[in-house]
Amino acid sequence: MKTLTAILTASTALAAFPAMARDVTLTTTLNAYGGDGAYLAYYVTDASGAYAGSLWMAGGRTKYYRHLSGWSQASGGDTSEVAGITGASVGAGQTLTLTLDLADSLFDAGYVLHVDAAVEHMRDSANEVEVPLTSAGQSVSGGTYIQTLSYGQ
Repeated sequence: MKTLTAILTASTALAAFPAMARDVTLTTTLNAYGGDGAYLAYYVTDASGAYAGSLWMAGGRTKYYRHLSGWSQASGGDTSEVAGITGASVGAGQTLTLTLDLADSLFDAGYVLHVDAAVEHMRDSANEVEVPLTSAGQSVSGGTYIQTLSYGQ
């Protein structure tokens, strides 16, 4: 009975603590594509590809978010969760560095970081970057607008 009591006490104590999180730095460098500033949507999907949430939006005018078509489709275009996490659009050839507090449970569990990009008067680029979230971090090449995206602690 002492063992059962000890197990129940330990499991109850663990459940009372909030999920652990870590600071993760995302660094996105854009190509010199010769156009206006890019709108970027950073969002996560789970192992089955279901939308898990938005991390950041670069570009403050919500009327243009529909051009971030991967994010828009995944999230249903719901801008309510984006309030308070937007920043300015990112200019061609510029680098955006973000430090975000992400739950440990997102790493090495099949979650995928996606970045969509859109530039006025140029074509949209859904899923410009898709990269699994791993504890080791990663650095990957982008496509049309993003030269590289890296993340780590």
